Amino acid sequence: MLASTASQLRTFHSLSPLPPLTFSSPFRLSLSFRQSNRKCTLQTSVPPFPLRVSASSQAAPASTEAAKASSVPSEMKAWVYGEYGSVDVLKFDSNVSVPEVKEDQVLIKVVAAALNPVDFKRRQGKFKATDSPLPTVPGYDVAGVVVKVGSQVKDLKVGDEVYGDINEKALEGPKQFGSLAEYTATEENLLALKPKNLDFVQAAALPLAIETAYEGLERTGFSAGKSILVLNGAGGVGSLVIQLAKHVFGASRVAATSSTGKLELLKSLGADLAIDYTKENFEDLPEKFDVVYDAIGQCERAVKVVKEGGSVVALTGAVTPPGFRFVVTSNGAVLKKLNPFLESGKVKPVIDPKGPFPFNQVVEAFSYIETNRATGKVVIHPIP
Repeated sequence: MLASTASQLRTFHSLSPLPPLTFSSPFRLSLSFRQSNRKCTLQTSVPPFPLRVSASSQAAPASTEAAKASSVPSEMKAWVYGEYGSVDVLKFDSNVSVPEVKEDQVLIKVVAAALNPVDFKRRQGKFKATDSPLPTVPGYDVAGVVVKVGSQVKDLKVGDEVYGDINEKALEGPKQFGSLAEYTATEENLLALKPKNLDFVQAAALPLAIETAYEGLERTGFSAGKSILVLNGAGGVGSLVIQLAKHVFGASRVAATSSTGKLELLKSLGADLAIDYTKENFEDLPEKFDVVYDAIGQCERAVKVVKEGGSVVALTGAVTPPGFRFVVTSNGAVLKKLNPFLESGKVKPVIDPKGPFPFNQVVEAFSYIETNRATGKVVIHPIP
């Protein structure tokens, strides 16, 4: 039996294309079994051999996910809260009813989901006046496989790999059954086919953030040749504003702020000027910008560096004129429009290196995103 185990491991090694990670000393293999109500343990030393680990994708292959999606149960595992409050109100429930699919909706087997600031603000009750009824399964961003379609669904079909923000209006009646579950249902027009070059983890990191980044730039009338300053350029939205402004809209100059350790990331995304906010104040810059995209809540300072007639987008915090705020509208058409830029590699998702967080660590993921120190997006994967 031990010889068979070592043989199987060597077979796995021979099939892997990546450079080996080699253990230089033998390790001990322990097998336990019971015989006549007595536990017996057999130990043996297995000689060292190269062990290879694939780094090509953190998400399961599409064929595996399609197989999982072939049979839809009546109940599912999900994270739920029945009252507003801190992370302590989040509870794991293995007997949540799978949501019903309306005529214009599809049911998605969730492969990966991502967290956004709106998720914890909603859980804290900051939007309770317009929220859906409790209890709530949180989660806006999803990437997964279609397993059921409504009678009026026109384009998507069972087996399609999709991604999107499942709530058209983020703060107006968001869905009671979100994406932090095995299954979620949403309207076809809020989804797009997953970019072919991205795995489910990467795709889940995009929808709400890239739609927010794009809509904000559109609302300012941003266009080729204009300049922009992005505050919190290493965040989920800011990292995508930099890339869209530079590689999609054709900005003449992109400046962005971050802490010291993230300056190189800003440059790699397309920033011409990376500003360390721990060492200098951006309002002391000798230049002004056509647009300032404030993704951190510093509008009062941001308006000091915008050109006359320019625009300041303020996603959070108090708004100082001429700054303005908007709430993103989820739109699958925007994702479809941006898919070519994602598939060409001009625009890339940025995923926090602490993740992805497994499904049983959703509480830890929420606690982390609430520190406001995440780089890019916090992703949940795998989901059973």
